[in-house]
Amino acid sequence: MRFVAALFFCFAVASVVPAAAQTCPNNPDALGTSRVLTVSPTDFSRIGTMQYRQTLPLNDHEVVITFDDGPLPPYSDRILDTLASQCVKVTYFLVGQMARAYPWVVRRMYNEGHTIGTHSLDHPLIFQNLSTDRVEHEVDGGISLVDNALGDPTALSPFFRIPGLGRSNTAENFLAGHDLITWSADVVADDWFRHISSQAIVDRAMRRLEAKGRGILLLHDIHPATAAALPVLLKRLKDRGFHVVQVVATGERPKSLPELVASNKTGWPTVVKTAAASDEPAQVQHHHRIKTASVHKRRTASADGAQAVDYSSLARDRLTTQF
Repeated sequence: MRFVAALFFCFAVASVVPAAAQTCPNNPDALGTSRVLTVSPTDFSRIGTMQYRQTLPLNDHEVVITFDDGPLPPYSDRILDTLASQCVKVTYFLVGQMARAYPWVVRRMYNEGHTIGTHSLDHPLIFQNLSTDRVEHEVDGGISLVDNALGDPTALSPFFRIPGLGRSNTAENFLAGHDLITWSADVVADDWFRHISSQAIVDRAMRRLEAKGRGILLLHDIHPATAAALPVLLKRLKDRGFHVVQVVATGERPKSLPELVASNKTGWPTVVKTAAASDEPAQVQHHHRIKTASVHKRRTASADGAQAVDYSSLARDRLTTQF
């Protein structure tokens, strides 16, 4: 999980590199992704003005769209369908146990060009109260399970969002010491509220984005209301002159991963083919995450030692959990 310091030095000169957008071939009126922003942990440790002084260097009316807590079919699939139809690229912060339950959705996220970060092993409700050992277990275990779902540890970006935005010095120091960028947000849409409507999600997201003028938007891909709101939200963003920016980490990552067959079981599906990445920006540079053998063993042990999980129960818990 540790990144090689010397390699970061080599990439530091390209830590914030915009890349040109590509057109949306099947939808000329699509919102699209206007540019790609490449970042390095050497320059960005903690981002998001909801909690930190620093955020991403966005221009006026630029938005970075992020989703937490997934994957969870069918809502994650519907959101991916909407994003594909609009050629919009986002960042996912995946819960390890959910990635283990639905690895074929994780592969689809990656192969359709989205950035993959992590959001802990099993989304504890009071992350701010965890000891250093528990923080390590949650962070390492979550990364290990998402690595397994992706099937290639170089595909994962060094991005982490603390569950519930439950920041603490213990968690933040651990994350910074392991070369992970801690993401908060600039704007939320309250889409985790149990009875919120899709229209309310759109209205709150737009009102808050327009008040700030730009920012990182935090949503969740596990809620039916969010899946229903997203097409309207993307249209509203376009109508109001907003532009989507995708954020990636410095270094190289595979262009695509072998796809998996969907399964109703929690076991591993069958590899069927390798899919080409969708609208992968050629100019984007990513950071190649290199792990030492000892760190890899520790992370694998963290995930392998996790207790068996009732995934339906875990999903229900996520439906009522903030962030």
